This record gives sequence, structure tokens and C-alpha cells, in this order.
Amino acid sequence: MELEVKTLDGGAAGSITVSDEIFGLEPRADLIHRVVRWQLAKRQAGTHKTLGRSEVTGSTKKIVRQKGSGGARHGNKKAPQFRGGGRAFGPVVRDHGHDLPKKVRALGLKHVLSAKAKTASLIVVEDVKAAEAKTKAVKDRLLKGGLTNALIIDGAELDRNFQLASRNIPNVDLLPVQGINVYDIMRANTLVLTKAAVSALEERFK
Repeated sequence: MELEVKTLDGGAAGSITVSDEIFGLEPRADLIHRVVRWQLAKRQAGTHKTLGRSEVTGSTKKIVRQKGSGGARHGNKKAPQFRGGGRAFGPVVRDHGHDLPKKVRALGLKHVLSAKAKTASLIVVEDVKAAEAKTKAVKDRLLKGGLTNALIIDGAELDRNFQLASRNIPNVDLLPVQGINVYDIMRANTLVLTKAAVSALEERFK
């Protein structure tokens, strides 16, 4: 499969042959959905907590006598139905993450890359470098290339100037290739891969 290579501001810079096993698959929404769900569950904090009946402050004295009052047989004021009582079956601190096989995660990444390639939302660029760390200059280059909402994936090492200049641009994210993930790719309208990132991905899935 052959893709056109562009410069960051939209100019032509040749072409590149990429693997059909990574960029040419028929996208499967079910695999992509499973990986996104796994990612979001894994990053959920799970620190929500309410006080149960045994944890709230209150007297354990029996409210009324056991029989003869015409009321229910309550043991103390900490029961859930009373104001200030403990919460019944409230949330507890826990890990929301669940297991997902490595093969499914790898397939999900391949299928989301193929989905971007199929919808022409994937752009391959020569490199992403900036002569100086100036946000305006980088933003102008991205606007020329029509990149207003994009995820840019570079090689293992990011260009320091480009990293500093791009981090304050809304809807533009920059990641090294080892940080590539399905959720961030799905969030962005356009996926921008450098030639170094393409080489690293093909090496990873070899």
C-alpha cells in the first residue's frame, strides 16, 4: 500500500510504501471499541467512597423498645433510612480496570490505523521539527496543512522546539511512537505520522 508523503504545511514530499497488515485491514469496530473501553476503564481513578453503616458517627443505643411502640425494630440511628445514617451499597475504593489480551490490543491499534487510512484521515509527513520554539510559527504551518484537530506521532525522540511550540495549540497533541494508543487516535480528526513513526510501527508489528 502506497501513501503520499507531505510536509507539515501541506506540500508534497514524495511517497512511502506501508504494510497492508497494519494500514490496509478492513476496520473492525468491535475490536476498536474493546480497546477504547479497556483504556478508559484502566485510567479511571476509582477513588469514590461513601461511609457505610459501620463507618458513620452515631450512637448505637436502641432507639425505642423492641415491642409495643408500633414502630419498626431499629437497633440504632446509623441505619441507612435515617438522616445522617450510613449509605447502603455505596461506592467503595476499587480498581475499574479489566484484562484484555495483548493480541487484541495490538489488533485494535492496527484496525484503528487502517480505519484512519481508509477514511483519508491519515497523513504521513517527512518530519516534525521547528527551527525555534515559537507557537505562532508552528500554528501557521499546521493551518496551512489544514491540521486544526490532529494527533501527531513522531519517532522515539521528539524535537524539543516543536514539542514546546505545539503544546499550547488547542486540539493538537504530540506523542512519541511508544505512546501511540487507540483512544487518542479516535479522538483526533486527523492522524499525522512521521516517516520515523511508520518505520517504528512496522518494526513493532513485524
